[in-house]
Amino acid sequence: MRFAAIADVHGNHLALEAVLADIRAQGITEIVNLGDTASGALDARRTMDILMGLDAVQVLGNHDRYLIDRPVEKMGSWDRPAYAQLDLAHLDWLRAIPATRVFKDQVFLCHATPASDEIYWLEAVHADGTIATATLETIEAAAEGIEQPLILCAHSHIARAVRLRDGRLIVNPGSVGCPGYRDRHPHPHVVQAGTPDARYAILEQSASAWSVTFRHVPYDHEAMAALALRNGMPELASALATGWIR
Repeated sequence: MRFAAIADVHGNHLALEAVLADIRAQGITEIVNLGDTASGALDARRTMDILMGLDAVQVLGNHDRYLIDRPVEKMGSWDRPAYAQLDLAHLDWLRAIPATRVFKDQVFLCHATPASDEIYWLEAVHADGTIATATLETIEAAAEGIEQPLILCAHSHIARAVRLRDGRLIVNPGSVGCPGYRDRHPHPHVVQAGTPDARYAILEQSASAWSVTFRHVPYDHEAMAALALRNGMPELASALATGWIR
């Protein structure tokens, strides 16, 4: 089995289009999307239209959930602009997406962890804002009860793979459309990918184990940075332009 995993598009339709073109160029026809599709100050409607037209397996991200589980006045600054671009068909499509699912009996899919769509699985954020790989014990504890040999997560926007001691592989494909952001939970911190490229992962099953290839795809990131700046998000514009928050 060979397929592609995408995540954290965040309304960046140009990055999504570039990734989908690269996936096709690799001869891959099956895609899973790990959530956070629309939220952000970019083009939520066009992004949603593209994804709704794909024959892809989807799970719901925390920002997807924020668009459907609360009134607009209680949405955050990343969700209100996206919500304003969407119509009932987009929202109903999101409502039908589960938080977790199993793909072809072999792959467990979730956005962040099996129990929460808001907690990093493979990363730990320290009180001083530094981000490190979580301890193996913490990662394995969250994987307890999952039988599938391959586990996919997202949410942190950091491409990473961790092999558990029993041989299972946990993979975060990185973010298609948002290479940097600032967050307050569990402590104030900044995620910065260091390049503006769109990211995704290719997963392949051999006779012995699953393997992962991380792909970095160039695209017209300057156009999306300009859109973020016009829409009043200078830090997002910086991340889209450079991969760094400035």
